[in-house]
Amino acid sequence: MLPDNQIKMTATTLYGLEEILAKELQNLGASQITQENRAVTFHGDKRLLYRANLEIRTALKILVPIHSFTARDDDTLYAQVREVDWRQYMGVNDTLAVDSVVHSKHFTHSKYVALRVKDAIVDQFREQNGKRPSVDLENPSLRINIYISHDECILSLDSSGDSLHRRGYRIDGEMAPLNEVLAAGMVQLTGWQADTHFIDPMCGSGTILCEAALFALNIAPNIHRDDFGFMQWPDFDPNLWQEVRVKAQKNERPFEYQIIGSDVSGKALDSARKNITRAGLDEIIRLAKSAFEEREPSVEEGIIVMNPPYGERMETDDIIAFYRQIGDQLKQNYPGFDAWILSGNRDALKHVGLRPSENIILYNGPIECRFQKFPLYKGSRK
Repeated sequence: MLPDNQIKMTATTLYGLEEILAKELQNLGASQITQENRAVTFHGDKRLLYRANLEIRTALKILVPIHSFTARDDDTLYAQVREVDWRQYMGVNDTLAVDSVVHSKHFTHSKYVALRVKDAIVDQFREQNGKRPSVDLENPSLRINIYISHDECILSLDSSGDSLHRRGYRIDGEMAPLNEVLAAGMVQLTGWQADTHFIDPMCGSGTILCEAALFALNIAPNIHRDDFGFMQWPDFDPNLWQEVRVKAQKNERPFEYQIIGSDVSGKALDSARKNITRAGLDEIIRLAKSAFEEREPSVEEGIIVMNPPYGERMETDDIIAFYRQIGDQLKQNYPGFDAWILSGNRDALKHVGLRPSENIILYNGPIECRFQKFPLYKGSRK
């Protein structure tokens, strides 16, 4: 199905993580890497396709474009999709699902676009075979992606299946757990090289801690997943896939520092313990129940990464006081640390009372956030 030589692929990601994703792909040996909005295009072979799905921390999907064209109406869209010989990708007894991402004045309903793409594919089979493939939105044999920007359309095969942020370790979470890809991106954006202690003092269900530990140990983030879209492709190579998995496990490394998490909520910590255990990280991550403003550090230096409440369920005065407490605690008890705070409340962040040295825009779901670095100097800054 895929040629033996280099093929073009697209890795999708979250806003603000494009540069990190490009570096990850470069480290895997990808070529012709180009950053785009929430995506990175690159070239590689089938081995790289498998490795990208298994090892990349900041990708949501690995797509393989098969047809690009221009269209300004659904009839042209339908006709262009019919131009593809779908028999090389699936059989009449297989199932399919179509995902659509649309930014266009010509196409205003993404679900309708997906429907027209599906119609074009099944109509081609019906015309050729007298029967048509079925739709399976949960576990299709082939997942197809259609991306439309203005009148430019890209039709791709989805090699990932489920989004790659679904690592397989999270079985329990608080009301709004952080996306694993976002957490992994935050860890790498700090510049941390697993060369000092790592603390999340408001750890919730433990996503940042898990992603930090996976990074520190160089464990492939999707090593716990047993299902990817490419496994149902006609040219899936199980021997190559096993080789990729074994090599990834051989590349794991020891970690000599501590990863420490705490939270004021016992319920959140129960969730964190379950997730950490399922990820096989319970021997490296330490948890404690405490409020950040009441806890002194158990190590002398390191990095702090936190995602405190943004104030959706707190009064304005309460959230400002809370962020002021965060700043006071950092200044008083964490000299020599670097603290990073992700927050969707820009006004509250101003009351931390520290000057950020870096300010990165990220999105936690639909919420625009600031990821800010606060260096905490020992003694005089001079």
